[in-house]
Amino acid sequence: MSRRAAPRPDAADEELAALAKALAHPARVRVLRLLARRGDGCIGCDIVADLELAQSTVSEHLRVLKAAGLIEGAVDGPRVCYRLRRAGLARLKGLVAAL
Repeated sequence: MSRRAAPRPDAADEELAALAKALAHPARVRVLRLLARRGDGCIGCDIVADLELAQSTVSEHLRVLKAAGLIEGAVDGPRVCYRLRRAGLARLKGLVAAL
């Protein structure tokens, strides 16, 4: 009995898997929903207060979402204001629609 080699994932599969991994924690989904409701962005400390998680935990979730291209952060004085990255969300939507 011969075994076939598993097909190698293409770039779109790998990209979708990376985005899915970024969304794989409920707190990250909550961050996206929070930013979507706010529309104009949100200061990091506001996100911490809304999620009721430790600041270091929220920072890690924000880092993962930013690395995935789903959010962006702009320095506003001593704070960082986060907002959804529409292009990243559109790419996620397109990859999911192509399943």
